Amino acid sequence: MTKATVVRSLSFGAILGALLVVTASAAAPGEAVGSPQACTTIDDDRARLACYDRANGRAAPVPTVVDTQRPAVSEPERSSAMTAPAAAPAGPPATSASSADTSLLARAWSFDADSDRYLIKLYRPNYLNPVRYQSRANDRPFSPLFSALEAADGDVDNVEAVFQISFKTRFWATRDRRLGAWFAYTQQSFWQVYNGDNSSPFRDNNYEPELKIAWQPKRSWAGFDWQLLSVGYNHQSNGRADPLSRSWDRLVAEIGIEKGNFALLLRPWIRIDDDSDDTDNPDITDYYGYGDLTAIYKWRGHSFTLMGRGNPAESKGALKLTWMTPPLLGPLRGYVVGFSGYGDTLLDYNFKQNAISAGIALNDLLDR
Repeated sequence: MTKATVVRSLSFGAILGALLVVTASAAAPGEAVGSPQACTTIDDDRARLACYDRANGRAAPVPTVVDTQRPAVSEPERSSAMTAPAAAPAGPPATSASSADTSLLARAWSFDADSDRYLIKLYRPNYLNPVRYQSRANDRPFSPLFSALEAADGDVDNVEAVFQISFKTRFWATRDRRLGAWFAYTQQSFWQVYNGDNSSPFRDNNYEPELKIAWQPKRSWAGFDWQLLSVGYNHQSNGRADPLSRSWDRLVAEIGIEKGNFALLLRPWIRIDDDSDDTDNPDITDYYGYGDLTAIYKWRGHSFTLMGRGNPAESKGALKLTWMTPPLLGPLRGYVVGFSGYGDTLLDYNFKQNAISAGIALNDLLDR
């Protein structure tokens, strides 16, 4: 490039700069350069913003330094980062499980503080066993009736059906739910459904309403957790007239301890009706005794129970063994019951027999 060419280029740049200044001044007559009104004529966004800053006496913004080594963040990623929750502080993993979630007895009696204050729950096993076989049939209570009716066949079948309905409802509880008042009702029916000669009668129905106060002690002893203490009034009868009438009233306490999937329920009782005036079953405590003990064990969805009761002084009592399977169809589970001794039903309180029944059930003693 010659010297003359350089001189011409510099002269052309100077002339062009002068023209731009004149043009900006002429674009808004009467407006001083550097005023906000003068900035409106600038097309470039950055230049216009800088003009406004100068006109208002603000310092020019510090240019943003772009890290060319950092990968660009897309708009979806930026939105996710802005809405993502803050990371939890380091520490032991949180758990929502309470003591009631891990305790068989606490679940059964809804001792969890988050449970409803007023509720209805299943109580004892609700089941239908279409087949119950008894080694001996107790015809003796029915003999006067069969004789009066001159029935041709007054026998009781050894095979029958048995079912039970049982529920409990809490109608009062403290705020922490560790103390509550309950009403419970259980009905057990023995049905001679296959006895067509006698019109398939119900051999015995046992009605058992209860009122009780249940409390969660939360104590530990010898590796066991003491989770239940209750006391209440219990009435049991079969609602029949003589000679089939059976009934008694008791004050019943219940103590429940557990360890893992194993639980023990001890129920001592005191008979409170006047047995001296009782002509139905004055000696019922000779056969039922003054309490029972039930062991419950759960394993892989199966539930096993063993109940024992009696009066050692009279050498009379009973044992009951049950097995409940995991759910087979919806909530329905297989259910097998074995019984040996006195009093599988109130009508048979002084009658000894062995019996086994099988069918389906909804719940065991410690289901939710």
